Amino acid sequence: MKKDDCFYLGKIVKKYSFKGELLAKLDTDQPNLYENLDAIFVELRNNLVPFFIEKSQLHKSNLLRIKFEDVNSEEDADALMKSELYLPLEFLPKLEGNKFYFHEVIGFNITDKKHGDIGIIKAINDSTAQALFEIDKNGVEILIPMNDEFIIEVDRNSKTILVETPEGLIDLYL
Repeated sequence: MKKDDCFYLGKIVKKYSFKGELLAKLDTDQPNLYENLDAIFVELRNNLVPFFIEKSQLHKSNLLRIKFEDVNSEEDADALMKSELYLPLEFLPKLEGNKFYFHEVIGFNITDKKHGDIGIIKAINDSTAQALFEIDKNGVEILIPMNDEFIIEVDRNSKTILVETPEGLIDLYL
């Protein structure tokens, strides 16, 4: 399984018991969706390795207490500390309306109500305080904040996102 075919679920943050149990901090708004998994991919030395889960349960909101098969001691658990957890993309719940996953809209066309066709989304920059659409318009990079107030419609069939940007934002780039 390649990382491109998966999504980041969380990270193992601490040991829970002397019997190899671990606590993982989940990066999700709906941790209960991932409470009864059979298996998960653990990133070890830049490879995704499948681990089967004996049992798991939510522990204090967004922590998942996990007991993996064949991880039976503190030493076994130590080897997995700080490892990232991944699941195949098909495990993501389907989103509707104007909600979307970042990976889902790469390649979508952005259209502004006033300016018309803006360009193609080439990436999402989520390293800033507010996530940004990185758009390519004939070699010019345009950045539009991913603000719910700006996004009018996400059309998955035509792969377009209709936005209404504040006055002057698009003009900064053109």
